[in-house]
Amino acid sequence: MILQKSQPHKIILLALGIMVLIMGTMIFIAPTALFPDPSWGFQVMQKMQAGGAFNIATKPSPADLSKDYSEFLSWWSPGQYLVPYFFKSVFGINTGQASAITVTLFSLLGIGGLYVFFTKAGFTPTLAAVSVLVIAIQQGFFIPYVFYNGGEVLLFGFIGWFLYGCVSFDKADWKFTVFLLLSGWIGFFCKSSFLWMYAAGCLYIWIKLSQKQLNLMDWVKNGIWIAIPSALSLAAIYVFYLSKGANPASDSSGLLFSWETFSFPLASPILAGFSLDDILNGVLFHNNEWSLSPQWLLIILLLAAALSVVIIVSINRSIPNKNYTLLLSIFYVLSVLFFGYSFLRQANISYEARHFRIIGLLVTPGVVYLVSRWKPPFKIAFGLVCFFITFLSIRYFVPSYHQNKTVNAHGASGVALPFIDQPSLDYIMDLDRKTKNALFVFISPDLGLEINHNRYVILDPIDADVKINFDSYVHYGHGGPIFIMLPASYMGPKSNIIRKCFPGYTGFHMDMLSNNYVLYSAK
Repeated sequence: MILQKSQPHKIILLALGIMVLIMGTMIFIAPTALFPDPSWGFQVMQKMQAGGAFNIATKPSPADLSKDYSEFLSWWSPGQYLVPYFFKSVFGINTGQASAITVTLFSLLGIGGLYVFFTKAGFTPTLAAVSVLVIAIQQGFFIPYVFYNGGEVLLFGFIGWFLYGCVSFDKADWKFTVFLLLSGWIGFFCKSSFLWMYAAGCLYIWIKLSQKQLNLMDWVKNGIWIAIPSALSLAAIYVFYLSKGANPASDSSGLLFSWETFSFPLASPILAGFSLDDILNGVLFHNNEWSLSPQWLLIILLLAAALSVVIIVSINRSIPNKNYTLLLSIFYVLSVLFFGYSFLRQANISYEARHFRIIGLLVTPGVVYLVSRWKPPFKIAFGLVCFFITFLSIRYFVPSYHQNKTVNAHGASGVALPFIDQPSLDYIMDLDRKTKNALFVFISPDLGLEINHNRYVILDPIDADVKINFDSYVHYGHGGPIFIMLPASYMGPKSNIIRKCFPGYTGFHMDMLSNNYVLYSAK
C-alpha cells in the first residue's frame, strides 16, 4: 500500500528504519571496532564465560605477577556487555556480531522512543519525524556503526521511552510508582550517567504534578510519591553496584576553575545537538591534533555557549507546550550544574559532547519548530546546514566502515582491531594457543579479548612527552613467560620504559612481527 502524502512522518520513519537495518546488516557482516570503555566490559564478559563471578574483573596483581586480584567493575554500567552477552548466548555468535545486533536494536528503539516522546510532548507527527531525522544525521548516531560505544547506544535506545513516561503521567498512582522504580534500574543498566537524568526527570515530574496546586501539602504528598520509589531504586543501585568500587564521579583532583568549566555545558545544545564537537574533532578533548588553534576553539566554544542560551530562551518563549519547555529547561539547567561542578572539581569526566547527548536530543524538536516558523530563505539555510552535517557523517562512516572491514585485523572475538595488523594478531593468537601460564602485555584493551588461554596486562599508552607515573605502570614479580606487543613506533625510549615496568624479567628478546609491530619476550 502506498503511503499517503498526508502522512510524511511515516515515510520518514520507514526510511530511517530501513537505513538502520541496512547499516546493521553491514556491521553484522563486518563488525565494528570497540571504544575502550566496552572493551573493559567485554573482558569481564570473557571471564564470566569461563565461569567467573558476575561483573568481576580478574587481573594479574601488580604487586606479584604470579597471583591474580579481582575487583568489581563499578566504573561502567553492566549493560554494555550483558546485552551482547545475551545475544551471544542465544544465537551462538561472536562478540562483534552480538554488538552489531545490539547497535541495530537500540538504534531502532531510540528512533521509536524519541518519536513517541516528541508527539506526546506536543509536536505534530511531521515535526516529530523531522526532528528524529535531524538526530539521525548527526555523527553521534553513526558512531556505534564504526565503534561499538556500549552504554551510549543503549541509553539512546532507552532515553526516549523514559522521557515519554515522564510527560505521560498526570497523577501519582501505582503505575507511576512502578515506572519510577524500574526506569532507574533500566537506565542505570544502560549507562551509569543516566542517574543525573533520572534526577532531572523526577524533578520535572514533581513540578509538573504540583504546579497547579496552591496547597503546600499537595507538593509534599507528590514529593513523597516520587521520593519513595526513586530512593528505593537509587539505594539498590548503590548497595549492589556503586558501593563495590570506584566510579568517575568519585575521583577528584581538586578545584580548578576555567572558562571551559561552565561554558562547555552551556554550549551543549550546539555541541551535541548539531555535531559541532565532532566536526571540530573535539573542541576541548581530542585524540588527534586540534583542527584549529586552542585560542580559536575557545572563542568558538564561548560563541556556541551564548548561541545555545539564546536558543533555549527562544524555545521557551515560542513553543506553546509548556510541559516540553519545562522538561528542556530542567534538564539543561541540571546538566550545567552537574557537569560544571564535576569539571570544577576535576572529576574523571572528559570534555566531550557525547556526555550531553540528551540535551542535543531534547533541543532538536524545539529548534525544528522554530525553523518551521522562519521565512523560506532561512529554512533553506537550515536545510543546507543539515545537508552539510549529513555529508560529514557519511564521510565519517563510509571510509571507517571500509577500514574496519578490509584493513583492521580480526580475531576470534570478531571485532575490528585497529591497533594491530593481521600478521601480528595471527602470531599472537598462535602463541596464546601454544604457550601455557604466559603473560601477554598490550597497550589497547580490545586486544585482551583475543587471549583465551593465558593471562594479560593492559597498560595505558605512553604520551608523546614520554612521561608516566611509574607506580601505576610497574608490575613486580614473575608470572611465567612474558610477551609484550608494542607498535614499532615505541622502539627506543618508550619500549625501554615499559620493559622496566616488569623488573622481574631480564634479557628481553625482540621480534619484528611486521613493519608496524614488535614483540618483546622473556622467560
